[in-house]
Amino acid sequence: MATPQDQNDTSTNAQKDPDNWTTGDEEMTGAQRSYLHTLAQQAGENPEDYNGLTKAEASKKIEDLQAETGRGE
Repeated sequence: MATPQDQNDTSTNAQKDPDNWTTGDEEMTGAQRSYLHTLAQQAGENPEDYNGLTKAEASKKIEDLQAETGRGE
């Protein structure tokens, strides 16, 4: 049985592998697109290269660019 604390714990969703997301194959969100654009510019990459990514692909690329730019820390 889930405890009230378990029901309020969103950290498990945030840590779920994007490959296992049920909506991971949908088009990336507007927020992902915007943040990916910002990170790509900071990393000296062309943001247009990431058009057409899925939610899961965008999430992975965001993590990569955060590590590259130091913004994920």
